[in-house]
Amino acid sequence: MSAYELRKNALVKAATSEKREIEYPRKADGKPKYPSEIYGENVFTLKTMAKALPKPIFSSFLKQRRGRQNLDKTTADSIAHAVRVWAMDRGATHYTHWFQPQTGATAEKHDAFLSLITSFTPGGEEVTPIDQFSGSQLLQSEPDASSFPSGGMRTTFEARGYTIWDTSSSMFVQRGPNGTSILYIPSVFISYNGDALDEKTGLLRSNEVLSRAASELVNLLEPEAHVAHVYTTLGTEQEFFLVDRTMYALRPDLKITGRTLVGQLPPRHQQLEDHYFGRIPSRVMRTISELELECLRLGIPIKTRHNEVAPAQFEVAPIFEEASVAVDHNLLTMDVLHKVAHRHNLRVLYHEKPFKGVNGSGKHCNWAVATDRGENLLDPTVRPETNFRFLLFLLAVLRALQEHAPLLRVAISSSSNEHRLGAQEAPPGIISAFLGDQLNEVLNAIEEDRPIKNFSVPQFQSIKVGGTVLDVKVSALPHIARDLTDRNRTSPFAFTGNKFEFRAVGSKQSPSFPVTVLNCAVTAAITEIVGELRAQMGSKSYPSDEDKLAVIRKFIKLTKPVRFEGDNYSAEWVAEAAKRGLPNIKSAPEAFTYLVKDKHLKMLTTETGIFSRGELLSRYHILNERYAKDIIIEAETLKTIVGQQILPAALEYRKSLAESAAALKAVGVESGPETDVLNELAPLVATLQSEHKKLDQAVRKLVDEETEDSNAHAQAAYDSVAPAIASVREAADALEASVADKFWPLPKYTELLLTI
Repeated sequence: MSAYELRKNALVKAATSEKREIEYPRKADGKPKYPSEIYGENVFTLKTMAKALPKPIFSSFLKQRRGRQNLDKTTADSIAHAVRVWAMDRGATHYTHWFQPQTGATAEKHDAFLSLITSFTPGGEEVTPIDQFSGSQLLQSEPDASSFPSGGMRTTFEARGYTIWDTSSSMFVQRGPNGTSILYIPSVFISYNGDALDEKTGLLRSNEVLSRAASELVNLLEPEAHVAHVYTTLGTEQEFFLVDRTMYALRPDLKITGRTLVGQLPPRHQQLEDHYFGRIPSRVMRTISELELECLRLGIPIKTRHNEVAPAQFEVAPIFEEASVAVDHNLLTMDVLHKVAHRHNLRVLYHEKPFKGVNGSGKHCNWAVATDRGENLLDPTVRPETNFRFLLFLLAVLRALQEHAPLLRVAISSSSNEHRLGAQEAPPGIISAFLGDQLNEVLNAIEEDRPIKNFSVPQFQSIKVGGTVLDVKVSALPHIARDLTDRNRTSPFAFTGNKFEFRAVGSKQSPSFPVTVLNCAVTAAITEIVGELRAQMGSKSYPSDEDKLAVIRKFIKLTKPVRFEGDNYSAEWVAEAAKRGLPNIKSAPEAFTYLVKDKHLKMLTTETGIFSRGELLSRYHILNERYAKDIIIEAETLKTIVGQQILPAALEYRKSLAESAAALKAVGVESGPETDVLNELAPLVATLQSEHKKLDQAVRKLVDEETEDSNAHAQAAYDSVAPAIASVREAADALEASVADKFWPLPKYTELLLTI
């Protein structure tokens, strides 16, 4: 069967295949269950644990969870027994320590509950099967540490590593094969020497140091608060594409690299701006609805679903949770969506730029800080100008950006996100903060020691600076609440009312490292602010309002360069940012170098203690190695597609035209049109052949000249191979526009983007 026939059959299958339907859970009386009745039914929650354990055992576990004591063997064994019974009652046959190695994905190794007990009787040896799960099996497991990215920290002969149960994240069961299920134990991953080999350990450490610093600041400002714990909250808006799985199977580039390495835009894509928030296609709606049901059972609070800007692009977003749990839930959501999409003959694409020329995908991380009393420390309240606590925490975030913006750029840098940053759907490599007109006016007024100006918007005269009323001037419509700030969709780091939205994070990456870096930078800034407050108040026990204002004014002036309210995509901003001294980091390899520069390395190691020097250097090498490997894989994939599919198709089409022209000429019929097309096609084929050879040479040189300097290798991939990939693509796309459709071997953008 020809490639063309495969394409057409895939189209027919997509249009005529049987639609998958599932039955929504119902109560005994036949009525549908409320979502709140399904929520968390497959999670071994604290409430479930409390019912399953004796009170002294449960109390002992709570003390350990709060960091007050170690988990003893009796408690661990009791929890292991209780969770095994609970899981097996839900069909579990295996358990796994579920962790986050530095691959961008999660990892798991399944072990059975089944054990064999051998006893010896006068009649001989007797084997008895039992189901067993001990406290030691719950607490830790031992995967091969040498087979995961370690940046040189582990070698093949240093293979031992440990996964350790993260007691702050609840265990859960997921569906397995043949009606069974698997118990998942959220875990961290460390080496034999105790070095972090994963994404989660750093996040948990950063949460703790931020809690200590933020609690100190709150209690210094408000002695009566007695805050013991501060935590970060996170909401991750997950964007993704869904394409027909049969079409996907015919695209080697999508299967191997996650993005299309060739392909022309269809005449209609996103330019009419009609897909965003449009009607969700029925197959997609069934898929997302099933995803939401699975997530409900897993205690993942999916709140929002909608079409995104590009055709075939969508988004789901959860309710905010504590950051480490939110990260677990985001990664779990991605995994569940992958499985559910498969059931609907769809394929989910998490690559930041799977299709050239249309909107890319991000993972907007909405980040805030809250106390153990439930107070959001980034809530400006009605009068932010007198809310000194809010102002100091706001300025701590701005100071973090000003001092360590390059680290945030590192945290979102990858070969895939590079296609999206600065491409009119994500900010460029300049990290700045958007606050909105009102907050900017508050900070400016405090800095200049003057009254705050009244805002007057002609078309909405009832807007108040301290208040939030908006009159739409239509009598049938009610007055509505108005946020303190507008939204700036071009800002990489925007304040959106009571949180910051880190918009530059890539859709397929784990949020762990970006949030870890942000937590660390803010911790360093809070520590600096506390030091300034203590110096300002002198021998007093607590700072006065004048002391607080003095420190606030100082940090308003210091952080002013990082505040920007305009268009982050504009050329004017690039020039203005340079005047302000803000770094414009244009490539991932350049960004990686900042991770090991003294200022940032010191903050992440000795100042906050989040990473050891070895752990940080390991991550530096992993980032560089991954970047170069990604580029090489893309290049080799593109070479194969062009050499084995596109060029042969173009030559076959050219042969068909030549034979047609010769046949016409033989019977005395004018063959000018065929000859014209042949003449137009010849230079396109020649160009593609030439660029194909250049790409091959560039890849060979990069591979042959690999050095121990991982950053130099990554930089060489960026400088030589990535441009060669782009040149081959340009030549291949020109051919796609000229070769007859029946000869083209790959599903086109029209079929990929518009067949769901």
